[in-house]
Amino acid sequence: MFKGKQETVALYGGSFDPPHIGHLAIVEEALKSLGINRLIVVPTFLNPFKTDSHHSPDERLKQSNKLFGKIPKVLVDDYEIQEGKATSSAKTLRHFQKRYSVKYIIIGADNLDSITKWYNFNWLNSNITWVIATRAGYKLDTTALQKFKILKVEMDISSTEIRRKLMNLDERIDRIVTELDNKKAEEIEAFNLEKVDYIVERVVLANSLGGKHASSLAQHLKDKLKPLGEEFLHIDESDDWVVIDMGDILVHIMSSEARQTYCMEEFLMEISNRKSNEEIGL
Repeated sequence: MFKGKQETVALYGGSFDPPHIGHLAIVEEALKSLGINRLIVVPTFLNPFKTDSHHSPDERLKQSNKLFGKIPKVLVDDYEIQEGKATSSAKTLRHFQKRYSVKYIIIGADNLDSITKWYNFNWLNSNITWVIATRAGYKLDTTALQKFKILKVEMDISSTEIRRKLMNLDERIDRIVTELDNKKAEEIEAFNLEKVDYIVERVVLANSLGGKHASSLAQHLKDKLKPLGEEFLHIDESDDWVVIDMGDILVHIMSSEARQTYCMEEFLMEISNRKSNEEIGL
């Protein structure tokens, strides 16, 4: 007996950490442009180029099903998550080739810089057509690709921006305090100034151990929190005081001597208490 004709599909893999409307725009444009029977969204267990993810694999799968699952011709598949480890695109392609005619792999323009480092890139390059979703700020250098299509997507919202919006201030402060504590900062205090006429909504104070410790703490926060969506607008450093501007949060890392000299706690408590007294009519 002859097998039925295989469906022509495109694979769209990624961390989806979390999936968002930018990913949705790519899916919708691909369905319009590629002439495929099905688009398969494949959340990774772990991106081969990363050491961890913000949301767990199960959470990302659930969120992907919620965002994409009701779209006609779209299938969210848990193949890589069931693998329980980082899985190469080449292995994933071979898996789906057993059932489908896989014609396309969809990637973002930000992947082009590292694509030749993908496992079995040459084999991938000769077996599929790459579909490249445009992204603001990224050049479309396609010189390494044998066959490709450009998917023009106007929306450009990164997963890091979405993660930041999903975290409330309390969660973000808890994360900052935890990371400072992990690197031996002392006397860590957080002040809620949301109801105060002040330049930011939260302030975190911490003592360094002196020397280069304050700079090391600031760099540690940047290394740990920037991949999770936090913005580091400016870091002002002196010998005994580092100030980190994160937009709606200020982090002061000070030597114990500087903290005593400038009385930061007293200042922050004073303006907070002044607002509280105004609210109760004192």
